Amino acid sequence: MSDDATELRRLRWRCRRGMRELDQLLTRWLDREWASASDAERGVFLRLLDCEDDRLWRWFLGHETPSDAELDSLVQRLRTLPP
Repeated sequence: MSDDATELRRLRWRCRRGMRELDQLLTRWLDREWASASDAERGVFLRLLDCEDDRLWRWFLGHETPSDAELDSLVQRLRTLPP
């Protein structure tokens, strides 16, 4: 199996958060954007995956805004991805 496929499997596992809505938002970006994303964009996504679920949920609902501008930009993009 190629390194890319292994990395995608590992990332798909990290996108599983135990809350279906979060799983779908994160996996949607992974499926649609990861392949064409720059290294910088991928790094921001990996940082997002390191955040706690309750914080992610408040960000995605718009109740709070990440203090990190790059994370905020990615959260806003994730919120607007069509289903």
